[in-house]
Amino acid sequence: MTFMPWPSDLMLGIPHVDAQHQHLVALINALHDELDNPIPDRAVVGEVLEGLVEYTHNHFIEEEVMFQRYGYPQATAHTAEHGQFTTQAMNWLLRFEAGEEVDLEAMAFLKHWLLHHILQEDRAYVPFLQAAIAEAGAPGAITSEAPSAC
Repeated sequence: MTFMPWPSDLMLGIPHVDAQHQHLVALINALHDELDNPIPDRAVVGEVLEGLVEYTHNHFIEEEVMFQRYGYPQATAHTAEHGQFTTQAMNWLLRFEAGEEVDLEAMAFLKHWLLHHILQEDRAYVPFLQAAIAEAGAPGAITSEAPSAC
């Protein structure tokens, strides 16, 4: 059974953000799968944990650029939540590198945090961004990319 399934209610309707969220879920599942082995391979756990920390950091940067681009008023609070999670994830990585194990409590936290963050915090910015784009008359999907020069 999959530790963290990807139900359709996690889709925000922003294709690049949804794809990133799906990748984060896949990394969490890969970490859980390795930890669920009778004898987890520390090298694999470390590699997946490092990938999770790096990918999450990059995803947060993309979201924050999107907030800045469209003037999202809750950006400060949302960014602070990103910072708290990044600190927690880095602490796990540093403790793991110091010889500690990643436990099921950490896995439960990852699952709960990401589900809550997508369903509550991320879902909250979607209507604002859609309205900001419509108001600006900007065609196309919500993006974190800079507008192209014409």
